[in-house]
Amino acid sequence: MASFVFSLFAGQPLTIVGVTGPITVFSYTVYDIMVPTGSNFFAFMALIGLWAMVMHWILAISNSCNGLRYVTRFSCDTFGFYVALIYLQKGVQVLTRQLALGQTSLYLSIMVALLVLMVAYACGIIGGSSLFQRYVRKFIEDYGTPLTIIFFTGFVHIGHMRSVHLDTLPTSKAFFPTTDRGWFVDFWRVRPRDVGIAFPFAIILTILFWFDHNVSSLIAQGTEFPLRKPAGFHWDIFLLGITTGVAGLLGIPFPNGLIPQAPFHTNALCVTKQRRIPVAPAKTTDSSSSVEEEADQEYKLERVVDHVVEQRVSNLAQGFLTLGTMSGPLLIVVHLIPQGVLAGLFFTMGTQALAGNGIVLKLLYLCRERSLSGTVATEPLKQIKRQSMIWVFVAMELFFFGAAFAITQTIAAIGFPIILLMPIPWRVWVMPRVFRKEELDVLDAPTASPFTMESVGGIHGAEEAPLGADGGHGAGGAGDAGGFGGGGAGAGNDVEADEKTDVGVASGAGSEGRDLRLRGEKKERSAGQSPGSGGGDPWKL
Repeated sequence: MASFVFSLFAGQPLTIVGVTGPITVFSYTVYDIMVPTGSNFFAFMALIGLWAMVMHWILAISNSCNGLRYVTRFSCDTFGFYVALIYLQKGVQVLTRQLALGQTSLYLSIMVALLVLMVAYACGIIGGSSLFQRYVRKFIEDYGTPLTIIFFTGFVHIGHMRSVHLDTLPTSKAFFPTTDRGWFVDFWRVRPRDVGIAFPFAIILTILFWFDHNVSSLIAQGTEFPLRKPAGFHWDIFLLGITTGVAGLLGIPFPNGLIPQAPFHTNALCVTKQRRIPVAPAKTTDSSSSVEEEADQEYKLERVVDHVVEQRVSNLAQGFLTLGTMSGPLLIVVHLIPQGVLAGLFFTMGTQALAGNGIVLKLLYLCRERSLSGTVATEPLKQIKRQSMIWVFVAMELFFFGAAFAITQTIAAIGFPIILLMPIPWRVWVMPRVFRKEELDVLDAPTASPFTMESVGGIHGAEEAPLGADGGHGAGGAGDAGGFGGGGAGAGNDVEADEKTDVGVASGAGSEGRDLRLRGEKKERSAGQSPGSGGGDPWKL
């Protein structure tokens, strides 16, 4: 339902929408609190959805998404780390339930889960390597995980393993709710006091969705992705309110932006190319001929993102595929998947999310031995004179993660969205008093490019730059603010994927000239424009 709405009507259809780990925590916490009191769970959740729908609309109309200009990698990395650990925790919980079937079932489930993790993770590694031809690597990277699930679903039926009883995914009748009820929830059949009790729960849900969905959207539009089409944060929050209310009336979990699926989706739509990077100085000759020097120059090939295929079809297609799994024949197939394979999928998503998380990357840097070549000379973190401040920065991120994760394990888990929101004011008001500006410029970075953030007032604290120097629209916004972005190659350059181009040619004068021309035309049209969408001077980053 949500994928249909967001693929067709959203301002940013690249954001994959579904049921996340945090909303699962929210739902079972509401269940543990309200069901013992005699409340009708589905009707109570419908009331929460309706209250939250109104709150989402108020947030959209009041331009609350302008607060996203204060969201940086500090907040996103902390939240991404939390979501990744939730996936890993859910995988462990799935495996612990297999103990009720006996030790043999538990052992086989653990083995299958770890095999799924290793094979699926290896597929991602192959996709970023130089093995095989490019189309083979791309196929393995994009389809390796679903093929791994299919293989290990049949793997447990080989030899003596077929005699071991394993729990499989529970299913219901085709196009029918899991429990014996109708699709529409009788939300009016509640105690009068439940209407008021649902209100504070709706506030918590709205806070969670405002942060979770917007962060998912920001990461899906990160600086490493050279996007051409603008974002629509305010409109997407309005749509999210509609899907939240409808989901409550249908008695299904509330959907919102998914991490890590949303950035994985954008990454899968990236068209890459190869460019040559000089790795060693040219050897001098007696004749000092520039031609001979160029011939002796050594290069390495680097894969960079040229542009992103921005469209609505892939998000809509995955919605139709998900709907197809509700049909009778496919439900039979889904019911064959062992829960150990599901645990392995949770481990894969959690591990892949951790692999690119800023907290993990900083910890890996801090744990390297400086005297060895493991620390790259061009590593941005080496620019920081007070290296101890990297530990302080990571400690702050881990503190907020630990607080949110700890409260999730208690009956007070309903309040974890507030903890997840706290890094934003902490980053704005506290951290500038602890760190020097040049340290924060390296340790932290804007999540999205100035082009993406233009609709919410730009990036907080960004200084005015010369025309064509921001790299947001013409050069993809990659590699800025501390080097945490990927490699953008200029979305406006019409080059074929895998074209070998000298560095500076693909993203140099052509892209800069296009950027200057667009900015000049925009400046002429925008003379006297109201500062409603740009927060003042439209030429300030």
